[in-house]
Amino acid sequence: MTASLPALLVTGFVLGWSVAWPPGPINAEIARRCAAGDFRAGIAVLVGASSADALWAVAVALGVGFLFAAPLARTAMGVVSIALLLALAFLFLRGAWRAFVHRPAPEAKPGAQAPLASARGGFGLGAAMALTSPWNVAFWLAAMGRPELAGAHAGSLLVMAAAVIAGALTWGVIWASSNALLHRTLEGPAKRWWTILVDLATGMLMLWFAIGSAERLIAG
Repeated sequence: MTASLPALLVTGFVLGWSVAWPPGPINAEIARRCAAGDFRAGIAVLVGASSADALWAVAVALGVGFLFAAPLARTAMGVVSIALLLALAFLFLRGAWRAFVHRPAPEAKPGAQAPLASARGGFGLGAAMALTSPWNVAFWLAAMGRPELAGAHAGSLLVMAAAVIAGALTWGVIWASSNALLHRTLEGPAKRWWTILVDLATGMLMLWFAIGSAERLIAG
């Protein structure tokens, strides 16, 4: 029997929250942007990733998602995802080094990466990171394949998907706001060093995520 509407909403929201809060590339990028004082760009990454998740959810609900679960498609997406993570790692580590060696002007934003630093660039980056992750497809296939959704029509699946995205968005807003608030509490040199540290940590995290993705891809 298909779950009731309230059950779908609650289950989806909790599921979305639970998969959104663990450390990952998107959370790291949101934190980096908000820690640099650009709350709008951080939220743009969150909205971009959520929009891509919505596309995957619709694809899975319509049965198209299984095409992307094929070994060849997963491998191709994995390669693109790893390349993107490595590129981001390079950009962030370079930004941290430049900010460390050359002290920026007071009005400059340390660690900003034009044109990706804009809200539009953040939206595109968040969407690209979510779209190219083969494990994102696996998550949606698992979420939509829950026993209580057996035999459910597309409408119920989309309700479940919307609740999952709502849960992830809620966590994302809290995460972004916390990092932005922390940035505002810092003053002078402390703010600059905090931004350098966040860029450095984010670059290392992206590199670590890329290595982990490569290992999983090779292991199959």
